[in-house]
Amino acid sequence: MVATTIKETQEKLRKGEISYKELLSGFLSRIKERNEETNALLSVMEKQSEKIKNVSSELPLYGAVFAIKDNILIKGESCTAGSKLLEHYRAPFDATVIEKIRRNGGVFIGKANMDEFAMGSSSENSAFGEIRNPYDLEKVPGGSSGGCAVAVKDGMCNAALGSDTGGSIRQPAAFCGVVGFKPTYGTVSRYGVISMASSFDQVGPFANSVEDAQLIFETIRGKDEKDSVTSNFEKKEAPKSIKVGIPEEYFVEGMEKEVEDAIKEAISKIEKNDIEVVNVNLPHTEYALPAYEIIMASEVSANMARYDGIRYGLEFDRPAAKSIEEAYLKNRGGGFGKEARRRIILGTYTLSAGYYDAYYIKAQKVRNLIASDFSDAFKKVDVILAPATPTLPFNIGEKVEDPLSMHLSDIFTVTSNLAGLPALSIPCGERKGLPVGMQVIGDRFNEDILFHVSKKLEKIWKK
Repeated sequence: MVATTIKETQEKLRKGEISYKELLSGFLSRIKERNEETNALLSVMEKQSEKIKNVSSELPLYGAVFAIKDNILIKGESCTAGSKLLEHYRAPFDATVIEKIRRNGGVFIGKANMDEFAMGSSSENSAFGEIRNPYDLEKVPGGSSGGCAVAVKDGMCNAALGSDTGGSIRQPAAFCGVVGFKPTYGTVSRYGVISMASSFDQVGPFANSVEDAQLIFETIRGKDEKDSVTSNFEKKEAPKSIKVGIPEEYFVEGMEKEVEDAIKEAISKIEKNDIEVVNVNLPHTEYALPAYEIIMASEVSANMARYDGIRYGLEFDRPAAKSIEEAYLKNRGGGFGKEARRRIILGTYTLSAGYYDAYYIKAQKVRNLIASDFSDAFKKVDVILAPATPTLPFNIGEKVEDPLSMHLSDIFTVTSNLAGLPALSIPCGERKGLPVGMQVIGDRFNEDILFHVSKKLEKIWKK
């Protein structure tokens, strides 16, 4: 039997209750049983996973088997980023986070499907087919790291590594009933991770417990000379008493009643467990989504410019092109999907000479105001609690032709990316047989306090 958490797996391995061979064969059997239905993994890495046999039992990630989002490079393995443009691309080197996981005992079992270049909130935008929620195969698993969330929840691995630009770890974690963590911007290296929007992107774990998420984070964090924004930070002592803030701005019109009821019930439970709950104000929250969309699309436009099918990537009928411009049009028009094209066009528009000041600069000013709101709030509380998503998992195809409605799925998560804050989604209940996630947001570089509080909340909500 395959254990669900890393800690449980380690205990069983050390006691001799399972062997490495049984551990791997359990995960591989589950993949063969379920992956055709869910489409969570794009490739299975049996040769990589065999390396677990030589792992020392003293290493922190001993016994940890990972799925890796397919925008994170593993040397010699395919890395498609969910796009036709990179369908045959193989990584020439390991990402820093991959080196750290391998060095600390973790192994890799598969590359996880995802929205193309991490652009999406439902995992329906992959060039290799949509991903399905293990709770209900007609529902989306959230995105863009949907394959990671499904693989962990469905027992294909006991952890996964994804990327979060505007909620792409926390939102699918909430939709699939697992823990998903986005660290403070700059605490984890992005070297070897295919960029979407560079000032937002952050790598983080999916796990079956807060304890596992913390273990993985502590393994992959730290300064990296190959990523200039990374830094080290000192550990902080946990508070003797816990004070959590509830922002009224997150309980917006349009939130599904089932989600609101589950969130309020979860909050009422913690009030009975010696945790002080206070109201906090984040007044600029209403401007967060439009500000995020403008800055994100602008950075997408810049980052996607390299995919022309000439330097690398798939060529689309290039020999028949009569000019370099026609070659670009064929390669980019044939390679990028609808959502990627939509964001590239929007970003190119907002960066153009006539609109740069009117949109991009104003959005950056709003970003600073949102960060300031959080700074003020954290003078009063240790963490902030908020819904991870405004809805339960929705049907596949329901919002794919309605970009505005789709982007609203990230309304509660983008603020943490704008402010560069750590945030974690924890399952806090179910409604209609589907999971609801609570978001726990911490102050910058306060991961230790965030995990301390989150582990207490997890115990309360599991009772």
